[in-house]
Amino acid sequence: MVSVMSSIQKTQNEQSFSGTLKSLDIECTTCKPVTPFECITRCKVYKLKNELWHLRESMNNPDYIRDLFNVLKNETRLQIIQTIVTDRYSVSDLQQKLKQAGHSQSQTTITDECLKPLMALGLASESREQYYVTSFGGRLANLLGCFPEFAPKLPAHSECYEETLLQYLLSGPKTFEQIETVVLPKNVSRTLRRLHSARLIKASAERDYIFFFKTIRSPDKETISVAERKIYDVISVSDVGISAGKIREQTGFSKRVIYRCMRHLRGKKLVFLRKTPKTYHLTCKGKKLASVLTVLQQTVEETWLSFQQEALNNHAPMKIGDLT
Repeated sequence: MVSVMSSIQKTQNEQSFSGTLKSLDIECTTCKPVTPFECITRCKVYKLKNELWHLRESMNNPDYIRDLFNVLKNETRLQIIQTIVTDRYSVSDLQQKLKQAGHSQSQTTITDECLKPLMALGLASESREQYYVTSFGGRLANLLGCFPEFAPKLPAHSECYEETLLQYLLSGPKTFEQIETVVLPKNVSRTLRRLHSARLIKASAERDYIFFFKTIRSPDKETISVAERKIYDVISVSDVGISAGKIREQTGFSKRVIYRCMRHLRGKKLVFLRKTPKTYHLTCKGKKLASVLTVLQQTVEETWLSFQQEALNNHAPMKIGDLT
């Protein structure tokens, strides 16, 4: 049995949960217990299979990702996960372990506020009044990385707009209007303030960057002043546009002179301007946290898809929760 379980757990770590379920089914068909009671009380394969089916039922909840992030945004729960990932502990043992780590909690609080939420999401389980991480919980525990460091900076019991935005910004800076496509417009400002206060994001230094470009029109066809010519020549050498501040550095003109000349050059259709709106981007800490969040969500989605595929193979109806 030990060798079989090692093989199954290795399959689970390296492949999908669908493959794990198949391995468990094969083992169950070849096993010949003396009584059904022996199967339920002694068989590790049965317990693991039951554990995975419970996880699948938990993932039927369309808000599973949101609930998962909210449960993990708690230092005590995270400490419990890291504790029971290596061994089984009773509530009293967990209380002592938490106390050693600087978390003073009553046994009732540990049970109701920590263990029950973890079990509801399929991250932990209980047997003979001892608690341990499930195979899926252990998988997530290995992926948490720097999450415990930043979890307290994220609001608890939230709709997870902050987590959504962090993952969205992982692909690059975004404008306020772009952010409104993934976070409800009425919540964007508050979400940005929270992430900025936690030093997880930064905004561009100016509200709008204005860049000047030359047109294809030849300046030789127009009468322009010496100052206008000098400014035009500076703009001409830039293929990506140039700001008024850069023009000031290269010409020595004041911004008042620059903008006056710009009005004349634009009137002669020799230059045009383009505004680049204010953008928001991740700090180094924000990137670390966003990467962990993304890996956690991908793991949940991959697991769900494995369960879904297994149900299709067995022609069993399933509720499909939208985890994105």
